Amino acid sequence: MANSEKKHQKHTKLARPAIGEFHRNEWAILGTPCGNIQQLAYAIIDRLSEVYNVGYVDADHAHGDDEPSYNGAMAHGACLNYTDKIHYHRFDQKAELGTHQFRWRFNDQDAVIVNGNHFKAKRQIVVIDPRKEDSLRRKLDRLTDVRLVLLAEGVKEPYPWLREALEGFSNIPQMKLEDHAGIPLFVEKELNASAPPLYGLVLAGGKSERMGEDKGLIEYHGRPQRDHVADLIGHYCKETFLSCRPDQAEALKNPLTDTFTGLGPFGGILSAFRQNPDAAWLVVACDLPLLDDATLSQLVGYRNVSKAATAFNSPVTEFPEPLITIWEPRAYPILLQFLAQGYSCPRKVLINSNVELLNAENPEALRNVNSPEEREEVLNIIKEKTA
Repeated sequence: MANSEKKHQKHTKLARPAIGEFHRNEWAILGTPCGNIQQLAYAIIDRLSEVYNVGYVDADHAHGDDEPSYNGAMAHGACLNYTDKIHYHRFDQKAELGTHQFRWRFNDQDAVIVNGNHFKAKRQIVVIDPRKEDSLRRKLDRLTDVRLVLLAEGVKEPYPWLREALEGFSNIPQMKLEDHAGIPLFVEKELNASAPPLYGLVLAGGKSERMGEDKGLIEYHGRPQRDHVADLIGHYCKETFLSCRPDQAEALKNPLTDTFTGLGPFGGILSAFRQNPDAAWLVVACDLPLLDDATLSQLVGYRNVSKAATAFNSPVTEFPEPLITIWEPRAYPILLQFLAQGYSCPRKVLINSNVELLNAENPEALRNVNSPEEREEVLNIIKEKTA
């Protein structure tokens, strides 16, 4: 093939989420006997489980044929414990499990602590323990993002070969292995700092059949409603996009074209996650002319990153309102699972998922407008408020 020819790509190139072996937020502890790793993992889980859902991953070589025991990490507050029992997997499932299966199973967790003597993870906590020096040296290729170095009892400094092998070693913090108060606090701070960034998405791609004209172009506040909403939510978001059909994109600023077509708002949300699967998306429909800053402030202020979404209860239906909702990255595979089952209703996803539900302090702000009659009513309300 000539150099000037483009290399053929068989499959569509997709943005892949920054997930490790099990989760976005995972730490493998390695370099010391498994008993030490387990004790430290339990101390971390004890601390984090007060606020977060934490999973634990380990292996059990000594009792591969034993019946499951639900003590250990679960007794320390872990919400999910995976143990490789050698002859079977503790979920309990007689099947081979790989990264793709683990990621789905751990999707509801906020963090995963991993026994790094047996499993990989994208972040590592390395223990300097002479009893496991040779083992750690053999796992040097696993040390891709060392966040903390721990010195076992009696150890004064890290191995010289490790110092040489890790770029920027002098910037990696060091603590004592027995500091079972400080180490969990360190991991908690890292977890707090890893909250997904918030992006905005204004749903402006509907055909507005009941209204008879493009709802995004109606001027309730002296400018097209889609632009008004984009500015309104833009104060809370790193970047804001207008969800649209392909034929609308050219006329819009910062368009995000639907790539899941024919699915309405559901497709717009999925298209946003397809573009950036590591972001949380504040999704707002363009037909909410009474939406105000106070309501958005309430939603963002009570955002729960440990849930799939944060949403309001609809004052009309008393069901979750999906079109003014913060969808967290973990919602992406959940939405896809519902689509695979033949559902394209975002409200159904909220009803059947672990979400944070709020009662709006100003229920009127959630009123949507779908017909010319409703439009006139709302225009009169706005006129009275601004008189």
